[in-house]
Amino acid sequence: MKAMQIQDYGPATDLMLADAQQPSINEDQILVQVGAAGVNPVDTYIRSGINNYTASRFPHTPGSDGAGTVVALGTKVTGFEIGQRVYFSRNLTGSSAEYTVCAATHTYLLADALSFEEGACLGIPYTTAHRALFGRANAKTGDKVLVHGATGAVGLATVQLALAAGMDVIASAGTTAGAELLRQQGVTQVIMHNESDHLAPFQTLDKGFDIIIEMLANHNLDQDLKALAFGGCVAVVGNRGTVEINPRDLMARDASVVGVALANTKPHELALIAKALRPLFEMGVLKPVIRHSYALTELAQAHEDVLKSGALGNLVVRIND
Repeated sequence: MKAMQIQDYGPATDLMLADAQQPSINEDQILVQVGAAGVNPVDTYIRSGINNYTASRFPHTPGSDGAGTVVALGTKVTGFEIGQRVYFSRNLTGSSAEYTVCAATHTYLLADALSFEEGACLGIPYTTAHRALFGRANAKTGDKVLVHGATGAVGLATVQLALAAGMDVIASAGTTAGAELLRQQGVTQVIMHNESDHLAPFQTLDKGFDIIIEMLANHNLDQDLKALAFGGCVAVVGNRGTVEINPRDLMARDASVVGVALANTKPHELALIAKALRPLFEMGVLKPVIRHSYALTELAQAHEDVLKSGALGNLVVRIND
């Protein structure tokens, strides 16, 4: 089978197309013919061996997320049939290949309303967004929510989920194109996070946020804390460094900061999230935004692009159309 692989930790330019052996499965696994693979920042961390992420072995095929068709089932796998359309996350052999091995505990039926390319956007972005809002920040209808850095894959998923749940959503963008995209999603108040003091209008108890979903905590957390309402919560989804805060900002508000790491989510929690999301996809309430679709041989470029600022949705790689 065709697969994009790297022989050791290194830059995206080291990724090369290879003729790899089609993987086999054990009794608890599923073999999926991949239709499309998602591209997420974590894939680049694993490829380069940074941020405490490592690949289990080389050659390494990148890709955690994807969608495709079930072509083989282990003898102990239940709840799936050959020929079903599925999406997955944390697969076992890499999704940037024609076939990949998936754990049944991390594979879910794909809504009929979604294409494989759209399905490749679900595993990390929508699951992270759902867990951040509802699992960690305990969001509810009527909450005033800031999605801080809202134009990337997780940010847009968070915006869609919060709006669907009847929250008062304010979102930030770094470009005019990003701001327009957020308005198209239904956000009525967009703030530009590259402007100085962009949170100043919200940094009083009566105008603060019940919840802030933060995509770049090392840059924003100290100001986020000043923009919380009483009892407010910052859920940290993304971070690329360290930050100094004043704990008195938390104390004055009885506020909290929680971390969000998808890897900590138990299989039964993931299954419940998938169950909650599927009808919303079927009804069109949730709809992945695809910024760009790449050929398999363009994976290196996708890995470069996913780390650039000014993201406008998801990046996906076409495998088997």
